[in-house]
Amino acid sequence: MFLRPESMKYNNYLIHPNWRLTSDHALLTINICIFKKYVQTRKQTLVKNNKEEEHFLEDLIEAIKEINIANLQSTKVFKSTIQLFTHYTDRIWYKYSKITNITKYSKE
Repeated sequence: MFLRPESMKYNNYLIHPNWRLTSDHALLTINICIFKKYVQTRKQTLVKNNKEEEHFLEDLIEAIKEINIANLQSTKVFKSTIQLFTHYTDRIWYKYSKITNITKYSKE
């Protein structure tokens, strides 16, 4: 067992010398906190080397070509252009991607 005496986060143990029985060993109790953690089991993805991937790239290229970057004179116009690009990208992504289950055999 390894304890970290320099860390207050992990320094969560107590030695009970008054709980000794016939031996000279003292009981040691350790509190271990277990927190709930969300584990993602599904993801939105494009299937590699598929027609959907090709259509996604074609539509994305067209959306990028349609964005007017000639008149980016102010921050307001620039932010509006970025929001428009984000909207196009999201729309195209959800059009061609699909939801898949994540398993222990899934590749990242």
